[in-house]
Amino acid sequence: MAIALFVGLGVWQVQRLHWKHALIARVDARVHAAPVPLPGDDRVRADDLEYLRVRVSGAYEGDATALVRAATDYGTGYWAMTPLRLGDGRQVWINRGFVPAGTSAKSAGASAPSGTVTVVGLLRRNEPGGSLLQANRPADDRWYSRDVQALAAARRIGPVTPAFVDAQQERCIAPASGSVRPIPGLTQIHFPDNHLMYALTWFTMAALSAGGLVHAWRRA
Repeated sequence: MAIALFVGLGVWQVQRLHWKHALIARVDARVHAAPVPLPGDDRVRADDLEYLRVRVSGAYEGDATALVRAATDYGTGYWAMTPLRLGDGRQVWINRGFVPAGTSAKSAGASAPSGTVTVVGLLRRNEPGGSLLQANRPADDRWYSRDVQALAAARRIGPVTPAFVDAQQERCIAPASGSVRPIPGLTQIHFPDNHLMYALTWFTMAALSAGGLVHAWRRA
């Protein structure tokens, strides 16, 4: 019974290994591909479009900017999240990048360019609720995850695309003045890949169990 269990677990980890490698290859192809228009909201909800490279154009709503706690190679601070109203009327939250601790939402919002802005970046899944350690506190304007629906409700801006865009590039005619400039392009793409080690562990356990069974049979 134990041998069959260990072998089954080893086979499952091999299957997970193939799935993880396919996922890594798919994401790697997406993040290096030419940007495409933002898919419709129905497709964003239904399909796995994580890390799809997109291009969006519209006008920032700087007054609605919110700050979400972040820890990066630049230290602790915030992601500057600002909604972008597209030409077709849709709104999508843009993670414009990292700003250091001590930055206010007002100053981060003032850094958003006016007029038409084109953003190239990676489409990301909504992050509802908060982080593993802390829940979002909309009433206190404290955010620990990029929950676009809750952010939109708190800022009273109406319906938004059920995902956000991690900005890589931002192009505009009239950049905003000010000392605060979010640092874009900091998307962390990391998929733990320990399945081969786990598979070898389970197969080793199966072999040891089989060896113990043979030894016991011989002694008997």
